[in-house]
Amino acid sequence: MHWLRKLQQVCIRWGTQMSGRTVHLHTKQLASLQWGHQEVPAKFNFASDVMDHWADMEKAGRRPPGPALWWVSGDGDEIVWNFSQLRELSHQAANVLSGACGLQPGDRVAVVLPRVPEWWLVTLGCMRAGLVFMPGTIQMKAKDILYRLQMSKARAIVAGDEVAQVVDAVASDCPSLKMKLLVSEKSRDGWLDFKTLLR
Repeated sequence: MHWLRKLQQVCIRWGTQMSGRTVHLHTKQLASLQWGHQEVPAKFNFASDVMDHWADMEKAGRRPPGPALWWVSGDGDEIVWNFSQLRELSHQAANVLSGACGLQPGDRVAVVLPRVPEWWLVTLGCMRAGLVFMPGTIQMKAKDILYRLQMSKARAIVAGDEVAQVVDAVASDCPSLKMKLLVSEKSRDGWLDFKTLLR
């Protein structure tokens, strides 16, 4: 939102009108803006530096506990998490990945999930644990999954029912793959149940 305030100030300075969300500025005007002189941090972690910041603001009462994630299934079921809840759940996800799965910072994790809330938990959990996450679509075929797992030397994969069978078919050709986490209501041999571990 900082950039929006800067943009509004520029529009006022140059007499440019902001109607709704449409802003008309010339490139020369934008080039002359002072966007801030923040130092580049030595380390940056989106989960702790951004998500936790918003959670702390909620906790301190400096922002209302509005939704950080609002998900609606095809059946109309809803999941709504504020930043504090998302922080707590993503910490639990990081603990699953580094604890139960034994992954170390720098390890690669393939994430092949549909549009489900767990995608965000796994992604933020990877960030918190210092893991490299590699998102993939559930439309990938066996050769695509095999290629990604082999070339990345992924130590773990988090997947749903949509691709679990395909992963099982290619897993023996992926010597680096040590852990398979399933996001599902069902269990599957050779896979850890992500939702159970998250509790």
